[in-house]
Amino acid sequence: MKFISWNVNGLRAVVNKGFKDIFSELDADFFCLQETKLQEGQIDLSFDGYESYWNYAERKGYSGTAIFTKHTPLSVTYGIGIEEHDREGRVITLEYADFFLITVYTPNSQNELKRLDYRMQWEDDFLAYIRSLDEKKPVIYCGDLNVAHTEIDLKNPKTNRKNAGFTDEERRKMTAVLSSGFTDTWRCLNPDTEGVYSWWSYRFNARKNNAGWRIDYFIVSDRIMDKVEDARIHTDIMGSDHCPVELDISF
Repeated sequence: MKFISWNVNGLRAVVNKGFKDIFSELDADFFCLQETKLQEGQIDLSFDGYESYWNYAERKGYSGTAIFTKHTPLSVTYGIGIEEHDREGRVITLEYADFFLITVYTPNSQNELKRLDYRMQWEDDFLAYIRSLDEKKPVIYCGDLNVAHTEIDLKNPKTNRKNAGFTDEERRKMTAVLSSGFTDTWRCLNPDTEGVYSWWSYRFNARKNNAGWRIDYFIVSDRIMDKVEDARIHTDIMGSDHCPVELDISF
């Protein structure tokens, strides 16, 4: 099975930049999106052979997630069951016989870390959510997690030490996830690889200079890591400030 995750930073804009062709070329079983920035009815987008599920933020033009899938789920859940978090359309969970699939757009701690305290609460609540699912069957979750976990996950770790996405607090929360029965698939398969990123600022020619961050992930329950065949980062695909990431797994 092939899974794709992409923070499109505005789906309507990316549709005008070749999204349909990219979607068809990648030909995934599951195509997970973050930061769709949509309200219901603002886009008419469908693909033959796929069902789609959408979670919209209450605030217009903000956040939002979606999943296109070739496989009808047993159940669909929107959010994590906590109203404070679920107003922003950040999570969709599809249940299948062998696993849960989650697309997630983790809150950004923002400039001057003004949302760091909220982010810390989110991290605790989301970890509790995925652990509760993992007790039932394995979990695959993907998305823009808004954290570069280690120094090799971004180009300039020293100058970003206290910036959103690379604070000690956020990195510790990621460590907590990976100590709770979950694996960062790409890093597991590429333990020492440097210079491969999934997000670049629109400023300072960051993408041209590859001054990026790896903040988009596929995380799986440890017990199915042996089923993972490949994990890829499609740095050549344009259209957003993020690029798609991929997981190939055999059930």
